[in-house]
Amino acid sequence: MNSKKTEHKDPVCNMTVAGDSKYQYRHAGEQYYFCCEHCLHKFKEHPEQYLEKEPNPSQQSHSGPVTYTCPMHPEIRRQGPGNCPKCGMALEAAGIPALQTKTEYTCPMHPEVRQDHPGNCPKCGMALEALTVGVEEKNEELIDMSRRFWISVVLAAPVFILAMIADLAPAWLPEGLSMSMVQWIECALATPVVLWGGWPFFVRGWQSLRTWNLNMFTLIALGVSVAWVYSVVALLFPRIFPAIMQMKGGRVDVYFEAAAMITALVLLGQVLELRARSRTNAAIQLLLGLAPKTARIVRNDGAEEDIPLEHVQAGNTLRVRPGEKVPVDGTVIDGASNVDESMVTGEPMAVAKAKGAKLIGATVNGTGSLLMRAEKVGADTLLAQIVRMVAEAQRSRAPIQKLADVVAGYFVPAVVTVAVAAFVVWSLWGPQPRLAHAIVNAVAVLIIACPCALG
Repeated sequence: MNSKKTEHKDPVCNMTVAGDSKYQYRHAGEQYYFCCEHCLHKFKEHPEQYLEKEPNPSQQSHSGPVTYTCPMHPEIRRQGPGNCPKCGMALEAAGIPALQTKTEYTCPMHPEVRQDHPGNCPKCGMALEALTVGVEEKNEELIDMSRRFWISVVLAAPVFILAMIADLAPAWLPEGLSMSMVQWIECALATPVVLWGGWPFFVRGWQSLRTWNLNMFTLIALGVSVAWVYSVVALLFPRIFPAIMQMKGGRVDVYFEAAAMITALVLLGQVLELRARSRTNAAIQLLLGLAPKTARIVRNDGAEEDIPLEHVQAGNTLRVRPGEKVPVDGTVIDGASNVDESMVTGEPMAVAKAKGAKLIGATVNGTGSLLMRAEKVGADTLLAQIVRMVAEAQRSRAPIQKLADVVAGYFVPAVVTVAVAAFVVWSLWGPQPRLAHAIVNAVAVLIIACPCALG
């Protein structure tokens, strides 16, 4: 292969370098290529510094498979996202959330120079400055539920208004709009609400039946589907119903408005719940954002260098310059300053720090320069523990929620049992045609019980 077409990575600045670069150096039997003389000299002085960039163990742990758990059922744990097999809720990542940001570094004099770690500009040698770009955390489930809710509201509202006018004030209907046309309009508007807007509830209801973890989604899916199917059959085949149920013109009452409105209301509850959880996640991200992205490490030879916060290890000596944030928890070994700890303690007055004083990560240094020894890094810092507590509080359940789960486990089969009993009783001792009366009354039990699931 032609070396001129081969591309290499500069071990100092990670820039791509052509194979014919004149800045080359052989170390430990391996050839290294550099973008400029400055990077070449830095590598010659401390080659081990650029060849031993091993990530922190805490950083490695995030690259592995993430365990997800259900906010309502903490015992449910699985690798990767998905829905809870018991209640159908979207699973959330367990443990300490990762900060949804990425940090790029650029040169003030040469903005075209960018890299994903701190260092010096390969063109002018100036220290690169952090250019933090926030990554918007898109809640796909919230976006999907919101879209389903708003479209369902637009379609369900006229269905409800038409049904109420037709039942309570039929004289208000426009001339030429018959009751039969009203029912067909209700069917056309309610069908996409039930089949598309309510599709997630049918999926969750089916999952609850498969795993036999009956919940309110079971009852919602059952009640809405039965109401819609019954209404479609009544609209298409009204003659199969008992004469006592038929109105003028052979029409039969339908429940399209009930199926559409129940679907829209359940979607509203899902949107409100997901929005509350999304705001909690945003608060956690703000907490994580308090920590600085880099730390200034002091090497054994006295050289100082900015490194990513993830590379800081316990025992490292760090420099905290005036106005900077304390990177991790530790102890002052030299210097004196006042540190603003209001973001942790709430105290507005800065606290004096001298040799031997404890420092808290994410607090802001005042006008003095401090030399500190890192003691707690990664998940052991006070800020990480606060984030962990907030995340655990978000995933925890109130006692009333546990009671609701227990009640749902009995309420759903009880409703189905009552519906079956109504079908059996009416089919054996009801008036003729018994089968039609039995089906209608069993359906009525399910439709009446379905709104109870909204609680």
